[in-house]
Amino acid sequence: MSTPDHVARVMAEWSRERPDLDSSPVAVIGRLHRLANALTQELVQVYRQFGLTEGEFDVLAALRRVGEPFERAPGELAQNTMVTTGAMTKRLDRLVEAGLVSRRVSEVDGRGRVVALTPQGRELIDRAYTAHMANEQRLLQHFSPLERRTLEELLTRWLGRFEG
Repeated sequence: MSTPDHVARVMAEWSRERPDLDSSPVAVIGRLHRLANALTQELVQVYRQFGLTEGEFDVLAALRRVGEPFERAPGELAQNTMVTTGAMTKRLDRLVEAGLVSRRVSEVDGRGRVVALTPQGRELIDRAYTAHMANEQRLLQHFSPLERRTLEELLTRWLGRFEG
């Protein structure tokens, strides 16, 4: 018999202290929360190898995956990386200073701005994304293809309820 994990111990304590409440959601939510924190730490280690924060990686990836000419408006970047425009401005300032992105006035709307990957930024995100995918493969290696598809389907449905 395996040793109970942290969440199982928490659930047992709540069952003892509050037997009047159904604490079974902790079995899923608690484990997802702990797993999300652990996964974030595993992902951030790879970003650091390339001198990037998680947010900076997200910005570069959002620009790279849009395709040629690898540019978006700052507001689009904020939406794609789920941060406020203020937080996006700070990220962009750091990336411009590092020579990884450039900002220019929009040719379509003279009041708007456009953010684009520089050649140095494209080269860096391509290397970082390659390492990121290898890391994610490593993190999922203990699941069979069927388990991965099942987990993906469950998480997709659940996330859809929040985002839909």
